[in-house]
Amino acid sequence: MGSPVLAVEGLSKGYISGRQRVSVLADLSLSVCSGESLAVVGRSGSGKSTLLNLLCGLQTLDDGRIAVAGESFAATGAGAEVRWAELRRRTIGVVFQDVNLMPALSLLDNVRLRSHLAGHNAGGEREWLERLGVGAEADRYPDQVSGGQAQRAALAMVFAMAPALILADEPTGSLDRHTADEVADCLFTVQQQTGCALVLATHDRELASRCDHLLDLSTTV
Repeated sequence: MGSPVLAVEGLSKGYISGRQRVSVLADLSLSVCSGESLAVVGRSGSGKSTLLNLLCGLQTLDDGRIAVAGESFAATGAGAEVRWAELRRRTIGVVFQDVNLMPALSLLDNVRLRSHLAGHNAGGEREWLERLGVGAEADRYPDQVSGGQAQRAALAMVFAMAPALILADEPTGSLDRHTADEVADCLFTVQQQTGCALVLATHDRELASRCDHLLDLSTTV
């Protein structure tokens, strides 16, 4: 598989509750190479969303190291926020359960904006929407389409940036079973075709079983 796109060594994260420190993640290590997928499962509160937030720099780790596409981050280090922001702009695509589309822009313009921010020239954005089954809704706004269609547009937005790593936090959690299966099919198909790495946090064990590897956070702390 070659060098990992994502490598984590000895990662720890906790919070202060009252006078006590509550450990959420402790001495966690993992790696994901290009074309591989990792499912992160566990009970509510086990740290799934916290882990994904750490992996894209939205939270800071207490101890350990995270390396993404050659960029390495430790618990302390100058300039980390700027480097994380650049990775989120060009290298890390994030898909949330709550669709992160700009309401004032059409689905197509949302995809165009994300592609532009990643440094790509205009072109191909409409094709991504078509590939994900929402080409007919390209000129509609987020509040004019269904939840499943909006989530497909969010995937198109991420794929248009050509990321090396996709972090998906419960991407089908708010969808009905049929729509969730269709969105998951889109995610895995394009992920495998493009060869990016995928980390998927989910409560859905059936969805998790589609990944190459499994990390159960319920057993790590």
